[in-house]
This record gives sequence, C-alpha cells and structure tokens, in this order.
Amino acid sequence: MTIPAPLSAQPALDRTRAIEARGLDVYYGAFRAIKGIDLEVTRNRVTALIGPSGCGKSTLLRALNRMNDLIPGSRVQGQVLFRGQNIYDASVDPVQVRRRIGMVFQKPNPFPKSIYENVAWGARLNGFRGDMDGHVERALRQAALWDEVKDKLAESAMALSGGQQQRLCIARAIAVKPEIILMDEPASALDPIATLRIEDLMRALAMDYTIVVVTHNMQQAARASDDTAFLLMGEDRAGILVEFGSTRQLFTNPKDKRTEDYITGRFG
Repeated sequence: MTIPAPLSAQPALDRTRAIEARGLDVYYGAFRAIKGIDLEVTRNRVTALIGPSGCGKSTLLRALNRMNDLIPGSRVQGQVLFRGQNIYDASVDPVQVRRRIGMVFQKPNPFPKSIYENVAWGARLNGFRGDMDGHVERALRQAALWDEVKDKLAESAMALSGGQQQRLCIARAIAVKPEIILMDEPASALDPIATLRIEDLMRALAMDYTIVVVTHNMQQAARASDDTAFLLMGEDRAGILVEFGSTRQLFTNPKDKRTEDYITGRFG
C-alpha cells in the first residue's frame, strides 16, 4: 500500500492559482445545494462570495476544505483542486486539507482556555516544536491583536470583546500555518468599528495568505476584496455561479443583468 504524500508536500503546480472548483455539486441528501460551480481563486488575493440568502455561498466555502464532510448525508460531485490534487480523492486525508486550508466562522468560537493556549493548542497539535512563545506572538501580531493582549496572555479568551475574539480565532487559524483562510461572514456579529478592523486585517493578511470570504454586505465586498463571485439560486433551488471577476469590474460594470440587479438592490 502506497501512503500518499501529505498535501503540504505536494508541488504548487500553478503559482497564481490557490484553489479551483471544477464542475462542483454539493448535495445534502437528495437536495442539491450548489451545482456546476467552476471557480479559480488566485493566490494572495481576497475573494468575496456574495449573493442572497440560500444561494449556497457557505456551502461552496465549506466545500473548499471538506467541512461539508461533517454534515450527515452530504456528498460531492466534481473536483476541488489544491496544489494540483483533488482534495476529494480517496487518498487525501481531510485533516491534512484543513491544516492547509483554515476556517474562521461567523460567530467567534474561542476555546475556553487562555489567550495563549488558544493560539498554541492547534500549533502544538499539528506538531510544532519550535519557540512557542515567539510563534504565539507572531500569530497574534499578524491578527493585529498582540498589542491589546500581550500583558494578559494567561487570562481567559472568553473575557475578550467579540471583535477581539474573532481576531483571536484568526490568530489560531494562522498558527497552524495554512496557505488559504476561509472566512464565513466573519464580521456579521460585530459592531461597525470591529467590522472595519476585520476588513483591514483581511487586506493585510492577503500579503501572506489567500483569503476567501462569504459576506452579505455589499459595501464590505467592495471595500475589502480583490475578486468577487456572485451566486444565485437557480430554478431548482440549487446555487449557481452567475458571474466572477475583479471586484472593481463586477461592481462597476457587471456583465450579467442579474448581477447588476442584485448589487443595485433590485432584489435579494
């Protein structure tokens, strides 16, 4: 039996393409949530997924790191290519996928541990054996949180504000050293000031990571993303990709009338 190399050891065949969906369908039981999705996400850019509720944005996001596997009755057809390999191939370990493609959820979900342990725990679990203090500091700095928590690392993460908790969750994701960070409406539960901090953080993180974010906020997509994908519910209630392109082009000169109608508030 040949043990496949972990995804982290696979060569990056295309230095511009971070991840790609090809003919992607996701089912929950008999219901098809998204169908025929073809999407290429470019490295070191922020890609926003927009569209009305129920159009499959979060399903598509979760399909990019096999989080849908955790939902009973879910199944996938098509491919998601990462480093030239289909992550749904039988030889691929989904745990390896999620180490390379991290996730930040809509509601901040810090562990009931200290701020330090929230960052260190995942890194330790994934085999990090270096200078943990320095590693924790670097992750917190990248998440723009270090200056606010450096004197209370031993305190509970649950005592942080909502915005701080979300940035801690981002630091926790960073600490595992992913290549891609998926964010499912990361600012929807936050106040406007905390929301702007998360948007600024996404822009800064794109220097080192590829970011894919689901958002219902058109202004947020326009401000914070480089590329935007617009999804819509088809006649059979399955989500379809209507249009994908640079955010500037999609918001100022959409090619599809449905995109224009959604962005201008005519529906959705």
